[in-house]
Amino acid sequence: MTPSELQEGPVILIGYEYRLQLQAAADLFPEAASFTGQLRSAVNDSAILATISTENGGVLRHNERTIEIVLVPTITAGLSPGSVTLDLVRTDLDPDQHLGVLLEIPVVLPVTRGL
Repeated sequence: MTPSELQEGPVILIGYEYRLQLQAAADLFPEAASFTGQLRSAVNDSAILATISTENGGVLRHNERTIEIVLVPTITAGLSPGSVTLDLVRTDLDPDQHLGVLLEIPVVLPVTRGL
């Protein structure tokens, strides 16, 4: 994973849990690290749709090279069809360190919903 690398991944289905694993080529995710990210409709949008972090279970660390983004159904239920953007910041350092990850994730309304 490099800052200019484009990868395809799963779309967010409104109202359903979303998970995406990110793997790095280097040890970017040490055991004691904490991470935070904000979901917005677009990079330049001032409205924060959701904040995920290691503290609230939205960013899970698997090992030094793998983390997982988790959006619970209550977060995805508040999204609209289109796309959202998300980046990640390491927050246990002073100053905080931006990881150079910028995700644009498609959001779709599923056919089966409201169960």
